[in-house]
Amino acid sequence: MAAITITKDNFEQEVLKSDVPVLVDFWASWCGPCRMVSPIVEEIADQAEGFKVGKVNVDEEDEIAMQFGIMSIPTLLVFKDGEVANKSVGVASKEQILALL
Repeated sequence: MAAITITKDNFEQEVLKSDVPVLVDFWASWCGPCRMVSPIVEEIADQAEGFKVGKVNVDEEDEIAMQFGIMSIPTLLVFKDGEVANKSVGVASKEQILALL
């Protein structure tokens, strides 16, 4: 399953009320490190079983980014039961990202 585009309109339903853990990638199109992590996140999304993957464009969804104190991108947050359960800032390998889950 491809990564879900997360917006302020679907954030609550897709992330906070999800019955499975959600890996959320905070990114921007101009961010070099984000472009390095993005294919890894997409690959994880395609192989996701028991969790789902979403992406938040911080330029378009600055309210969500501010709500979670996103200061650097890429930032990956794992939400479980509506709460942030894990966090990674910067470039990470597929193994490191999967370990967050």
